[in-house]
Amino acid sequence: MAGPLTHIKVLDLSRILAGPWSSQMLGDLGAEVIKIERPNLGDDTRSWGPPFMKNQDGTKGDSSYFICTNRNKISRSIDITSPQGQAEIRQLATTCDIIIENYKVGGLKKYGLDYDSLSALNPRIIYCSITGFGQTGPYAKRAGYDFMIQAMGGLMSITGESDTDGGSPQKVGIAIADIMTGMYATIGILGALAHRDQTGQGQYIDLALLDCQLAMLANQASNYLISSQVPKRQGNSHISIVPYQVFKTKDGDIVLAVGNDHQFKIFTELVQKNWHNDELFKTNEARVNNRQILVPLIADIIKEKTTAQWITLLEKHNVPCGPVNNIDQILADPQVEARRMIRKIKAEDGTSIPIIANPINYSKTPLDYKIAPPKLND
Repeated sequence: MAGPLTHIKVLDLSRILAGPWSSQMLGDLGAEVIKIERPNLGDDTRSWGPPFMKNQDGTKGDSSYFICTNRNKISRSIDITSPQGQAEIRQLATTCDIIIENYKVGGLKKYGLDYDSLSALNPRIIYCSITGFGQTGPYAKRAGYDFMIQAMGGLMSITGESDTDGGSPQKVGIAIADIMTGMYATIGILGALAHRDQTGQGQYIDLALLDCQLAMLANQASNYLISSQVPKRQGNSHISIVPYQVFKTKDGDIVLAVGNDHQFKIFTELVQKNWHNDELFKTNEARVNNRQILVPLIADIIKEKTTAQWITLLEKHNVPCGPVNNIDQILADPQVEARRMIRKIKAEDGTSIPIIANPINYSKTPLDYKIAPPKLND
């Protein structure tokens, strides 16, 4: 047996990223995932490129975007706007455990494919709806996309260089609101499966990108709720820990992540300073309050050595640090190789497709990468 969910069947009516990220996760865990796509067109992300994968015969294949989120699924082209397509979906729903969809609020009800309609056919069904703003509230009928959710949800206001350093609101380099919504969807589905195991009852899951974005604000939102102080952008420094940021070295950049007073004491001894005995810097609270004094002092010292020299010295004494890698550098890192985070999966035509592995490592039910991102099955 590969994966803990080999007894589960998923009907995936979602497209783009948040829903497919969740269904791919379930597929990695062993579930059978049937991806429903529009005839002739398929998921929009099939054409979101370049770059595109090359087929075995040299022709242009699907985009790398589609490939990153659609393995371990099979594709079926069904026109859900037609009576025949609706009948096919209803039939599939009677044999599935989970349905994932990300249509606008009410979008599937007119086709008789909403939760009320399908749960009447299969009371054990777990039906997860992903929308921009959820099924309730004044924004429920609005469309929601990752970029606008990052902006509206406050993330861009705390991402990027500070205003005093010439910064402006900045989105994260990946569609983090979509991806985290996909992760929350997976968690919610697994919780609903546990409930069904106990009661025999399926249920409906209402998931919103904006809600997930707010939940992700973590300590930043908590800081505001406790202090009423609006968090600001401050680049690569940490709002509550010092020193915890990027510093320029002699030949590049390094992240120094000193998380407690003991680590700070070791660091100050290594750089032959007495800062850990200075009342201005002795505790983390003091360092946060006096960061404008301390950080320039550290910066002057860090630029005296190369990144490699600092990492060798600091790692030897257990002071957390790391290089600022490009993606090619981290994918070539020996730790990544040792963890087998890059795999290859064969498509139906024999094309070998590189993928990033799922980071979950089970001892009893190891994950398998048995199905390559599928071709559109018209």
